Amino acid sequence: MSVRIRLKRFGTKKRPYYRIVVMDSRKPRDGRTIEEVGFYHPIELEEKQVKIKEDRIRDWLNKGAQPSDTVRRLLNKLNFRIK
Repeated sequence: MSVRIRLKRFGTKKRPYYRIVVMDSRKPRDGRTIEEVGFYHPIELEEKQVKIKEDRIRDWLNKGAQPSDTVRRLLNKLNFRIK
């Protein structure tokens, strides 16, 4: 099973809200997740936009999970180092 760390969309039209989740790469975007590891709210103030569980993300990365391009960009924005 190929595991990815990616975004799952919530919210209404033109008011998106995303959860950062760990899920099988073959599942649809809003399908069943393995674990939720944070959120991303692009409409909020800059310091409240992203909140992550660093220990859980590190654990999943060590297990071989691959972040999507968008999640990788968000983690780099938070100075979270990905090997």
